[in-house]
Parts: sequence; structure tokens; C-alpha cells
Amino acid sequence: MMNACVTGGGRPAFVVNVEVFLERDGRWLLIRRGEREAHAPGMLSGVGGKVEADGIGDAVLEETARREVAEEVGVDLTGVAFSYVESAFFVTDDGDPVINVVFSGRLPSGARPFAASGEEVAGLAWLTLAEAEADPNCPPWILRTMRKL
Repeated sequence: MMNACVTGGGRPAFVVNVEVFLERDGRWLLIRRGEREAHAPGMLSGVGGKVEADGIGDAVLEETARREVAEEVGVDLTGVAFSYVESAFFVTDDGDPVINVVFSGRLPSGARPFAASGEEVAGLAWLTLAEAEADPNCPPWILRTMRKL
């Protein structure tokens, strides 16, 4: 599948990425990124990924969030309301400019997340902010986001 990006002058200007932080019982679901991931391998992250070209339509960011959560941790978020947290611009380790949009939501009570995409997700962690701050694999940008949740 192609990834959606905004173009300028015939070349991609940036990638649009959506990240989701899911809460249950005062803890946030984070994934440990796979070691083969181009950006931040082995680090903690929210669940998420790129907007895809075939995802063009209404509520594209929210639908991308639902698709990525289903693909990465096997949870259906149909009907779950999201709250906007923040957006940021960054450049990946391999030079890709990215606009990242972050949402939060409550994990449905019966949902049982698991590492559904083994290459992308090496594991899951349920952490409070204090626990994330103590984890050496939690990058500063994730902590910044968690402080806003």
C-alpha cells in the first residue's frame, strides 16, 4: 500500500502519522517498537502509523487510528471516542519529515490487546506516567505527550 503524504514541487513534503494512547484503570498502553523499525527501534511508543492513500475520506485521522490499533494490537475501536492531544513535526532518523497527530481514548472493557504485528510491535506495556519516566526506553517525546494526557 502507498502511504499518504502531502506533496510539494513533485516530491513528498511530509508523511502524516497518527498515534493513539489508550487508557485503562489509570495506565496507558504503550508498545515496544520492533527492532527492525526505521524510527526509534526498541523504544516505547503509542500505537500508530501512517495515513494511507486509500484511506482518503471523512475522519481520515480517526480511521487511521482505528486501523493501526487493530493491526498492531488486535483491538477493534469501532465506536470509541477519541480526544485530540497534540500534533508535532519531526524528522525521522532516515530523513523523512513527519506530521504526527496524537489522540487518546479509553480501551474497551473486554479488549485484550496483544502484539498482533510482530515485526512492528515487540511487546506491550501498561504504564503510568511515573513508570514511563523511569523506563530508559521511553523517549522524551513520548513523555511529553503522556504529560498532556
